[in-house]
This record gives sequence, structure tokens and C-alpha cells, in this order.
Amino acid sequence: MKEQKLPKIGLGTWQLKPDEAKKSTIEAIKMGYRFIDTAQAYKNEQGIGDGVKEILETTNTKRNQLIIATKIFVFNLCKRRVFKTFAKSIKKLQLDYVDILYVHWPAFWFGYNHKKTLAAFSKLVDNGQVKHIGVSNFTPKLIEEAKQVCDKPIFVNQVEHHPLLRQKKLREYLNKNNIHLVAYSPLARGKVFSIPELNDIAKKYAVSEAQVSLSWIIDHGAIPIPKATSVAHIKDNYEALNLTLDKQDIEKINNINREKRLLNPPIIKPKW
Repeated sequence: MKEQKLPKIGLGTWQLKPDEAKKSTIEAIKMGYRFIDTAQAYKNEQGIGDGVKEILETTNTKRNQLIIATKIFVFNLCKRRVFKTFAKSIKKLQLDYVDILYVHWPAFWFGYNHKKTLAAFSKLVDNGQVKHIGVSNFTPKLIEEAKQVCDKPIFVNQVEHHPLLRQKKLREYLNKNNIHLVAYSPLARGKVFSIPELNDIAKKYAVSEAQVSLSWIIDHGAIPIPKATSVAHIKDNYEALNLTLDKQDIEKINNINREKRLLNPPIIKPKW
């Protein structure tokens, strides 16, 4: 069984500067978001921390109502650096614990090791500084290898997922193994606005193509984490929770005959 339910949508913060991340975090939580995602590589953990701190001090929101996640950078995945850099991350976030700590990429060339790295993550769970272990950009094969040596459950796999990268086989594997799928780049880095199938569906419901993409992701149980800075975009994304696509429209997206992976960096990418 999954240990904890995740909100149906979260806020992504990739490419946000610290001040933007702070503003977006505050606005999103006020609006109802309860899941905020960041990473060491984003260099905005301080901004997230400042935003969360302001929310906790000025509203009735409690820490245990929020899911805050961060990721260990690819150069920091050897056991010693996991502890050292996580200490810096949690200080920037100004938290006693994070809800999810991710392996950002399976970067074996730079020190990632299933057994040693995940042992460090497990120790942080034992210490009460991390609630759940997550992986990002892992294939089913890599997750199986990780499960063999990790004494804690793999709670979530965060991957690129949108109507142009439907991840059917990976979704089936994760669902079978009770592992959440968190979808980054759920708007295909803006490409959803030029997908004819989504244009038609958005017109039918009088909503944005962003809402259509997010609703489709939510419909099959994945958790999208769209990035947004303006209040209008944060609100538009959140309103995807109120959109229910009919089966015909779900199938229309499922049957898009094009596929495009938008993030696939050399050296650290797995064999998809």
C-alpha cells in the first residue's frame, strides 16, 4: 500500500529564480496547492524556503499539510555528498524535514550507486529528516535494481510526462508496484498549446489547453507539477482539478500518433 496520498497537482519550480520561486510558492499555497517541488540544481531552494516560512507564519496553513520535495544534484550522489549537500538544502528550505527526497538522475558516471546512495537516503529517513524516498528519470529496470538494495520503499518516480510523451508502459509498471508518478513538464514546455487534438478539446470545454493536458494526466492517477509565475497561470493550472474530460476525449489524447521527449541530457540519461 502507498504510505501517503499525494495532492492531485503540485507546483513545479524548474528555471524559477529565487524571488520568483518565493512569490509562486506563496501564491500557489494561498490558492490551495499543497505540493511544492524543487531541486538543488534549480538553485531556488532558498526562495522556496522563504515562501513556505512566510505562509506558515502568516496563514493558518500547517507544515504537515504541505508536501515539500527536493532532489540531490547529479554531482552530489556519492554517499558522503548526499549528507553534506542535503544539510545545506534543508537549511535553505528552513525545514526540519522534507516529504520527498529524490535521486535527480541515475547518474552512475558521477557517483550514483544504488546501494550506497540509497543507503544514505535511508539513513535520512531513519533520522526523521526525510519522509519518503523518490527517484527521478528512472526506468522500470532501474527501479527494480534500486528496490533490491534499498530497505525503504521507493515512493515516487518523477519523469517527463505529457500528451506527447504518454509513458504507457512506465505508468503500468508504477501502478502495479504502488509507486506514484509525478509528471514534470506536463505542458510539454508550452507545446500543448499547438497540439491540434488539445486545441479541439479545449475549445469544446471552453478551457485552456494547459487544463486539458493537466486533466488528462490527473485522470490516470499521475500528479502533474506545472511551473508558473503569474497568478493567472497558477490559477489556470489549478482549475484543471475542476475539469473532467469524457472518455472520448481521453482516448483522443491517448491515440495521438506523435511522440517527443523534450529532456534527454547526454551521459546521465538512462536507456529509455
